[in-house]
Amino acid sequence: MPLLLYKNSFSIILVLFSLVSTPAISFAQIIPFISGIEILDSGNAELQLSVPADQTVRIDTSTNQNDWHGLSTFVSEGNDSFTDLSLNQTTPRFYRATISDDLNILIGDHLATTSGDAIIHIIDHASFVISWNGLMIYNDPVGDASLYESLPRADLILVSHRHGDHFRATTLEAVKKEDTIIITSPEVFSRMSSTLQAVTTSLANDETSEQLGMNIEAIPAYNDRHPKGEGNSYVLTLGGKRLFMSGDTEDVPEMRALENIDLTFIAMNLPFTMSVTQVASAVREFQPKVVYPYHYRNQDGSFSDLNDFMSQVGSEFQIEVRLRDWY
Repeated sequence: MPLLLYKNSFSIILVLFSLVSTPAISFAQIIPFISGIEILDSGNAELQLSVPADQTVRIDTSTNQNDWHGLSTFVSEGNDSFTDLSLNQTTPRFYRATISDDLNILIGDHLATTSGDAIIHIIDHASFVISWNGLMIYNDPVGDASLYESLPRADLILVSHRHGDHFRATTLEAVKKEDTIIITSPEVFSRMSSTLQAVTTSLANDETSEQLGMNIEAIPAYNDRHPKGEGNSYVLTLGGKRLFMSGDTEDVPEMRALENIDLTFIAMNLPFTMSVTQVASAVREFQPKVVYPYHYRNQDGSFSDLNDFMSQVGSEFQIEVRLRDWY
C-alpha cells in the first residue's frame, strides 16, 4: 500500500511507493513532479515527470531518504521522462524532483563534493564542461565556438593531446578569458601560439600541478597511434573527489593502477582507443564509483555497444555507469 505523508507548509506532499516486483526500490515526490515510475526490463528506473515546460528540474537520489545527492539537472519540455540508466548496477534508491529558481545553474549530471556539487555538462565526443565551486572547467574543448557561447568562459582548461578532436587553438581562444589557466602536454604546448602559451602550463607524464584549489595529475596516455609521452590522461581532484579523464589511450598499466577514483570519463572506440571489452576489464580493475563512456564513435561511423559495456562491467562492484548522448 502507498504511504502518504501530508505536510501543510507550502502544500508539500511526500509520496512513497513500494513496488511489489522490486520491493527495495521506491521514490519520493514533491508534488507535482514525479508522477510515476517504471522498472524496465533492463532493471533501470524510468521516472515520469509532470513539470511545466522550460522549468529547470533537479533529480536527487537517496538510499535512506535522509541523505540526498544530486543526480541530474535539466530543462523540462513538459511531461518528461527521465531514465536512471545505472540503477541495475547500484544500490536501489529513492528519487525526488525539485524545481530550481537559479537561472544561472549549469545543466547536467551531479557529483557531490565537500565544496558543493560539481555539475557535468556534456558537449560532444570528448568535450565537456564542469561547473564547481564557482569555477568553470573545460575538458578538450573543440568544435565551433557556438557550442560554448551560452556557457561562462573557462577558468581551467585541460587539453589531453594534439589530435583535432581534442585540441583546436581557435576553440581555446573562443572559450578562454584573460586569467584562464590551460594545462596540456609539452607536445601540445609546442604547437600553441605565444598568446596561448602565455596562459598555459606544460605538464609532462607523471607531473602534477596545483591550480585554483584543484590538483591535476598527468597520467601517461598512449597506444600504437599515440606515442607515449605525447599525451596525457588527467586525474583532477576537487572538493575531495578524484576525477579521471582518459583522453586517447590503450588499456595501459598506469590506468589500471589508479586508486580511489570517484568518477571517470573513459574512451571506447576502434581503432583509436579501446574496445568495449578492454574498457570493461580496466574499469573492473581500478573500480571507479561512476563511469561515463565517451569518445565512443568508431572510425567507420558506428558506435561502441554501451549496453554490452554495462553488461560486462556487471553489478559486482556497484559501479554506476552513466550512459549519455554524446553525439
